[in-house]
Amino acid sequence: MNSGETQVRMEKDALGEKGIPAHAYYGIHTARAVENFPVSGRKTNRHLIEALVLVKKAAAMAHRKLDHIPQAVVEAIITACDEILAGNCADQFVVDAFQGGAGTSTHMNVNEVVANRAIEILGGEKGDYTLVHPLHHVNCCQSTNDVYPTALRIAAIRLLRPLSEAFASLQQALQEKEHELADVIRLGRTQLMDALPMMAGQGFGAYAKAVARDRWRLYKVEERLREVNIGGTAIGTGMNASLKYTFLITDNLQEITGLGIARSEYPMDITQNMDVFVEVSGLLKAAAVNLTKISHDLRLLASGPAGGMGEVKLPPVQAGSSIMPGKVNPVIPEMVAQVSLRVTANDAAITGAAMNGQLELNAFTPLIAECLLESLELMTRAVQIFEERCIRGIEADPTRCREHVEKSSALATALVHHIGYEKAAEIAKKAQKSGKTVRQVAREEGILPLEVLDQILEPLQVTKPGIPGK
Repeated sequence: MNSGETQVRMEKDALGEKGIPAHAYYGIHTARAVENFPVSGRKTNRHLIEALVLVKKAAAMAHRKLDHIPQAVVEAIITACDEILAGNCADQFVVDAFQGGAGTSTHMNVNEVVANRAIEILGGEKGDYTLVHPLHHVNCCQSTNDVYPTALRIAAIRLLRPLSEAFASLQQALQEKEHELADVIRLGRTQLMDALPMMAGQGFGAYAKAVARDRWRLYKVEERLREVNIGGTAIGTGMNASLKYTFLITDNLQEITGLGIARSEYPMDITQNMDVFVEVSGLLKAAAVNLTKISHDLRLLASGPAGGMGEVKLPPVQAGSSIMPGKVNPVIPEMVAQVSLRVTANDAAITGAAMNGQLELNAFTPLIAECLLESLELMTRAVQIFEERCIRGIEADPTRCREHVEKSSALATALVHHIGYEKAAEIAKKAQKSGKTVRQVAREEGILPLEVLDQILEPLQVTKPGIPGK
C-alpha cells in the first residue's frame, strides 16, 4: 500500500491488476466500470441498489440454512447488507446508470461493497477476499441475469405503491372539487369553441374518473411484477443453484420485503423477456396523457384572467414574471405536463430497449431500469404536488362563468326541440351579430311565452339529461 493521499490497494481480475483507492468499499470490477462508462454523471438509481442489497441479504439467509458458506461469513454479509440498507456506504455505489453488460457493473458494485464491509466486520482489511469474496460468497448461486431483473421488479413494486396511493388521493381531491363546484354553471367547449352549458363540478368529476382508471391500472399491474426469476442464474435453467436454495431465497425475499414475491415456473421467460416493464411504463404513459389533459384544461380555464377565460382561479404559488408586475403563471400544471412528457419519452426508450433483447438475455436492461424507476419517482412527486399545490386550492368565478354562458349561443340548442333547428340557428346568429344574448333575442322575437322561454333557457336545466322545458 502506498502512503499519502494516493493510498491504494492492488486487486486482480481476469484482465490484470489495478490500484483501488484504499478507502473504497468497491473493488476492481467497479473501478473498471467507472472508467468504461463516464457517460451521464448519474449514478445507478438508489432504489435499484437497495433492492439488489435485499437480494444479497435473502441469498445469505438461504446459505445460512443450507450451510453453503461458513456461518461467520454469512452473518457478516447479512450485517453488511443491513448497514447498507440503513444508509451506510451510499457514496460507494459509483457506477453510471448508463452501462453495457446487462447490469453486471452495478451488480458487481453491490457485491464488492457488501464483501468489503463484511471483511471489516470480520476484522480484516478491505480487499482481503480470502475472508469474504464478492463472487464466491456474496454472489454464491447467483448471476446478474437473475439478480438484476428480480431486484428491478422489487424496486418497481416499491415505487408503484406510493404512486397508486398518490393517484387515489388525487382522485379524492378531484371528487371533492366536483361536489364543491356542483352549483357553478360554466360554458362547455368542443374544439375550443362554445358548445353547451355544464356544471363546473361535472368537469372535475370527469377528471376524477380518468384518474380513477389510472389508479386501478397501476394498482393491478403489480401482480405481473411479483413473478421473479431468482434461482434461474445465467439463462434461466438454474445451473449452479439448487431448488432448495431457490425456494429459500424466494421465501426470504417475501419476508424481508413484505411483498408477494413468487418464483416463476419458467425463469427463462423472466430472464430474457422485458415486456412486463413495457406494460408498467405503458400505464405510466396512459396516466401521463390524463395528467397532461387535466393540466392543459386548467391552464385554459384560468387563462387571462382579464384577457382569457378566467373561469377558475388556480392557487398563486409564485410571482410569474421578472418584468411584468402582478403576473402569476400556472406553474404547477406546467410542471405536471413537463413530467408527463418525460415519462412519455422514457416509455419510448423502455419500449426500444425491451424489443432489442436477443436470445437468452436483454443487454439493455440498465436503460429500462433507469427510465422506469425515474418515471415512477417523477410521477409520484408530480401527482402529490399537483394535488397539494393546485387542485385543492382551485376556486371558480361563478359570475364570470355565468356571463360566458349567457353571452354564448350555447343556449340556442335548448330551443331546437321547441322551434326547430333552423329557427334556433337564426336566433343564435342574430344574437352573435347584435351582441345580445340568446335569451334577449328570443324574447324580442316572441317565439314562445316568456315563462316557457325562461324555463327552457334556465341554465341548470340544460346541464341534465333530457329535453329542456319538457
